[in-house]
Amino acid sequence: MLRIACPHCGLRDEVEFRYRGDASVRRPGEEAEAQAYCDYVYERANPAGWHLEWWQHVHGCRQVLKVLRDTVSHEIQTVVAGQSFPAGATDGSRRETLPGHDEIALPERSA
Repeated sequence: MLRIACPHCGLRDEVEFRYRGDASVRRPGEEAEAQAYCDYVYERANPAGWHLEWWQHVHGCRQVLKVLRDTVSHEIQTVVAGQSFPAGATDGSRRETLPGHDEIALPERSA
């Protein structure tokens, strides 16, 4: 079981959270082609190693968090508080207001 250190509530079990998706993808701009939106919604990498993810603390403070997690060992290195989803949004469409992938340093993987 994962243990996520919520910045608001402290260390909590994974069962209190819901995975909300990949936090490293960017929503296409308004002028983007239909294929760009299709790729944004359906095409996802399945990386082995460090991955930036959205998690929501649904059985606690209800805040959306950005979590840096190793998909192989499930080690969590960083948890950053985010902003709530806008009313009616289910995809984290306010991603651009939160720390970017380049603002959280990815650790080196040991051999």
